Amino acid sequence: MNIIRLMALMRKESLQIVRDPAAIAIAFVLPVLLLILFSTAISLDIKQIPIALVQKSTSTRAASLAAAFTGTKYFKVTVVRNKKVVVDPLIANEINGFVEIPGDFDQKLASGDIDGLIHIVTDASQPNTAAFVSNYARMVVSTWVASHVSGLAASPVAITSRVWFNPDVESKNFLVPGAIGIVMTMIGTLLTALVIAREWERGSMEALLSTPARSAEILVGKMLPYFILGLITTLFAAGLAQWVFNVPMRGSWFALLSLSAAFLLPALAQGLLISTLAKNQFIASVLALLSAFLPAFLLSGFLFEIDSMPTVIQWFTALLAVKYYIIGLQTVFIAGDVWSLFLPNIGFMLLIGAVMMFLAKLKTPTRLE
Repeated sequence: MNIIRLMALMRKESLQIVRDPAAIAIAFVLPVLLLILFSTAISLDIKQIPIALVQKSTSTRAASLAAAFTGTKYFKVTVVRNKKVVVDPLIANEINGFVEIPGDFDQKLASGDIDGLIHIVTDASQPNTAAFVSNYARMVVSTWVASHVSGLAASPVAITSRVWFNPDVESKNFLVPGAIGIVMTMIGTLLTALVIAREWERGSMEALLSTPARSAEILVGKMLPYFILGLITTLFAAGLAQWVFNVPMRGSWFALLSLSAAFLLPALAQGLLISTLAKNQFIASVLALLSAFLPAFLLSGFLFEIDSMPTVIQWFTALLAVKYYIIGLQTVFIAGDVWSLFLPNIGFMLLIGAVMMFLAKLKTPTRLE
């Protein structure tokens, strides 16, 4: 590989990036938009779920339990006296369920019938929310019984729970690092998917092939400017996450850049492979969307847990470099530097990148047909 030719190709591609408004927008505007979206508009935190509380008993203890429900931050409670009132709102999805305190509430307490103390009805059209409403309502009752009723225990075993790594249980603390992975996928794959296709469309690929430059020099010369751009965007996005969106980063910048550098190799190589196969920018962008962005969004573990996917899909996710990258990003931000996890993930990403780069070189033409 001739260094002079390589530097000349890098300079050519760097000038192309500077002159391309779309590349600059994807590198510096897209991170801002996605981080705003995933830190504010999208949230997996379950708070203020609307439910109804059917309070048939008017006793002091029933009122105390009702106050326990209305005082929690997880439920937005509407107190009613008649169960018929809540049926229509439940059908219309205006509430996610209701809790009924029966008229014989005090008698059940006196008899020790804790299991049948209240009735919980949930809307199972949203299974996850329904399960949360049911489980948390039971926890509210158990806590109330333990603190207000002498001689009864909510559970035969005292349980102390602690939350590690994300003590505030804020979904943005792992959504925003995942969004950085999506941004890097866009920069790495989408932008490089257009570079060689653009050369063919403009008729400059013929001139490039007529030079002494080899296919490896062409690929590396086009890859390195985007590699540098990707690292700059990583620093920009991580800075936004920390100082604008208040997402703590417990790991080091060195670990963040190491993971990003390892991920950029397969991402850029995949884009170059697409670009060599598609000599049209529109087709290249569609292929990049289907082969990189959608798998990164749906199958990387960013929004949906991989363990809950079918086994065949779980096997397929092992081939996605972005899966290892997002795991690493979330670990850097939430837990810190865990090199026993980072090093295998970096190894997998480099291996996938080497295969992609080999295929891209294999498909890059060396002469005019």
